[in-house]
Amino acid sequence: MTRCGPAPILQAIAVSKSYGSRRVLDGVSLDVNPGEIVGLLGPNGAGKTTTLSILATVLRPDSGRVLIQGTPAHEDPRRLGRLLGLVPQSLALYPTLSAAENVWHFARMQGLARRDARAACARVLDEVGLRDRAHDPTRSLSGGMKRRLNLACGIVHRPAALLLDETTGGVDLESREQILTLVRQAAETGAGIIYSTHYMEEAERICDRVLLIDRGTLVAAGPVDELIALGGGRPRMEVTYRGHLADNWLCDLAGVREIAGSGGHGRLTVEMTKPAQLGDVLQHLKNLRVHVIDFTLHSPNLADAFLALTGRSLHDSAPEEAERN
Repeated sequence: MTRCGPAPILQAIAVSKSYGSRRVLDGVSLDVNPGEIVGLLGPNGAGKTTTLSILATVLRPDSGRVLIQGTPAHEDPRRLGRLLGLVPQSLALYPTLSAAENVWHFARMQGLARRDARAACARVLDEVGLRDRAHDPTRSLSGGMKRRLNLACGIVHRPAALLLDETTGGVDLESREQILTLVRQAAETGAGIIYSTHYMEEAERICDRVLLIDRGTLVAAGPVDELIALGGGRPRMEVTYRGHLADNWLCDLAGVREIAGSGGHGRLTVEMTKPAQLGDVLQHLKNLRVHVIDFTLHSPNLADAFLALTGRSLHDSAPEEAERN
């Protein structure tokens, strides 16, 4: 990928990976710049975890290269590996150790001296909201707290590139908000972040760019708005109403049409050029003396784009691949 701007902190170039006869990644190329959050979005089994494992140098690709600050990862894996922080989907914690002991272990493993590790542990536990639980056994923490502790272990050494794999999976709302805030703060301090998820609303909210991956292949990449536009979707409004509508009731509203087969029995669906036309439709119904009981607005999103580009839902999964991804 060639773009003007800062040099990427982390790159994958034509990376492929197979397990036996099954190809999990097929020529994937991507990069992330300092201060940027790049979403890796796809259904379960699409190849997201394998991609992150290769980027983190945990897994070797069958072909292709990984560059860290422009240097091939295999040339100096110990030094270059310390520039990375990996927060895996499965909790990488020692349940019998305290929260502080877990973070200390990862800080030392990443090369921090004892004095620096002590200060870093205190700082990061405060950042993830676990200062008061620092000395509690990890197994006594809630699911959301364990997810936040998992993140703390991955960011304690302030990595230049952060790889996050389904970091908010199964957490409570408070923990989700804390995690998303920490991710954005890490980017604001200069870290390049690859954020793997199948929650399209999270990607739309925090990512600067998004990569759509399906069956081990990147199907599209770009800013969120551009990818949504690729899906070709338009805003839709579903209305429950009481009253009578003539067949040509929409003739006076430019850019608004009723979707075929949606009307009748007090319900209809209209498609609009832009969400702002919602008020025009409601006012038009009022002028026609039709009483609107309820309505919902659906704006095009990444899930719509993914469906349009692949024919599959983001909530689909490939059972054979799920064990590896």
